[in-house]
Amino acid sequence: MSKQWGGRFEKPTHAEVEVFTASIGVDGRLWDADIRGSVAHARMLGAVAVITPDEASKIIKGLEAVHADIQAGTVKFKPEAEDIHSEVERLLAEKLGPLAGKLHTARSRNDQVVTATRLYLRAQSDALHADLKSLQTWLVDASSGFRETIMPGLTHTQHAQPVSLGHHLMAYFWMFQRDIERLASGRVRINMLPLGSAALAGTSFALDRKMVATELGFAGVTANSLDAVSDRDFVVEFLSTAVQVVTHLSRLSEELIVWSTPEFGFLQLDDSVTTGSSIMPQKKNPDVAELIRGKVGRVTGALVGALTMLKALPLSYNRDLQEDKTFLFEGLDTTRACTRLMTLMLENARFNAERMKAAVKGDFSNATDLADYLVTKGMPFRQAHEVVGGVVRFAIERDVGLEDLTLAQLQENSSMFGADTLALLQPTAVMHARTSEGGTSPERVKEQIALARQLLAAKGD
Repeated sequence: MSKQWGGRFEKPTHAEVEVFTASIGVDGRLWDADIRGSVAHARMLGAVAVITPDEASKIIKGLEAVHADIQAGTVKFKPEAEDIHSEVERLLAEKLGPLAGKLHTARSRNDQVVTATRLYLRAQSDALHADLKSLQTWLVDASSGFRETIMPGLTHTQHAQPVSLGHHLMAYFWMFQRDIERLASGRVRINMLPLGSAALAGTSFALDRKMVATELGFAGVTANSLDAVSDRDFVVEFLSTAVQVVTHLSRLSEELIVWSTPEFGFLQLDDSVTTGSSIMPQKKNPDVAELIRGKVGRVTGALVGALTMLKALPLSYNRDLQEDKTFLFEGLDTTRACTRLMTLMLENARFNAERMKAAVKGDFSNATDLADYLVTKGMPFRQAHEVVGGVVRFAIERDVGLEDLTLAQLQENSSMFGADTLALLQPTAVMHARTSEGGTSPERVKEQIALARQLLAAKGD
């Protein structure tokens, strides 16, 4: 099949240029979206009498047959094809002959391409949304069972105050909830139909763009044809959200990696998501978590690539925009794979509550509670902080934790300490005492989980 645009050219395209400009190897996955857009366009052309209803019906049936052939795997895309859009038209022409050429009336590849990209990304954004919901569901269910499981809470990677494992895991729920909200917001801007903008200036044919939008499930039509064919903000916005998703996954991966070391021993990753060593028989390596941590660079690179592609790009369509799908698909595929594999890792992980509890013992993470006790007795916090700092030094010199000090030893540092001090120094008591809204006390974590379950059950986040 000759090029769709070849009429004014006297010489064929150079072979290297053919290879350099072809995108079928990248955009082939858009075949379903392209055909769906074409069916809606053909139906509309028939409805507004640009083509006859009979022609529209035959074109639609031909497109449906092409769809069935591709789905069944009975056709192969030609590697020398320019892109998926011309390839679908070629396949349609094999079935319909010259009639297939009428499909392209009142549209350009410029608006056709971006329509298919929006259709595809809308579905994939919804799929990532579902992936994140699955991960969130695991976090909520696991957190419910770990509300009383105490572990060190860290700042600066140093023991700070004890928290529950449930509280810790729920922190990631809220990270992913923000990601879901960003996806939902971005979907609004994805969900506008550019088809009908033609090459850049619209068309002289009296189209019904809203009819096409309704059939394809778009919320409306784009307002400016120049902007419509050259807009890739929705790609950048999606990739920006994807970077945040994989960054959150990377943070969680780092903790799984550290927690699975013998030094921590907080969890054991399943054999199904780990690998061994070619030389050290004893090794069990957290390769999946490490790869998730590493793949942040690929998604970030895709975002930077898309932004750089758009920099200083004049209106309207330019061939530079063909690169958008390379960046989009790289970021999309990597983010979805990382999200699903994180869920798989967590579903099969075994947490060691005893090791977590042991890690809190004697770590001085109850010092703030000792200072708060003095505050309740009337001492200014800054003075209480100084006094408790001395108590910590006193305990370190004796190689004991604060909870192991006797009342007499505490009173050597301040006479304001009473017998009730000893009970509040126990790590579990410290965790239970954090009752402020959003805190780590089991009752507050229970409230978090209830709110999270409401969000998971809500429609159209």
